[in-house]
Amino acid sequence: MTDNQKSPRYAVIFRSRRTPDKAGYAEMATRMEEQARQQPGFLELTSFRAPDGTGVTISYWDSLEAIRAWKQHPEHITAQQLGKDKWYAHYTVEIAKIESGYHFPSPADPGR
Repeated sequence: MTDNQKSPRYAVIFRSRRTPDKAGYAEMATRMEEQARQQPGFLELTSFRAPDGTGVTISYWDSLEAIRAWKQHPEHITAQQLGKDKWYAHYTVEIAKIESGYHFPSPADPGR
């Protein structure tokens, strides 16, 4: 198990539907990912968006405290407000505790 897969850990699942307004979105998304990766307790992030504008970003954290700190980060607060004002028609945020996990093939598999 890699450091990013230690359990328990927490997943923040951000599901969204974009508005047609794209001005500044890509730059802000890149900046927020860069900032998140620098936060204490951050483990990893994955994101994808369908052609219809529906997107999912899942970030993984080592604690609820780390998630709360990221939510209150000043630049993240600005991005959240811009998202509400310009970029998202709607979104949901869910936080899940991951008790265990596995994957195939094993990261320790030398044949990988």
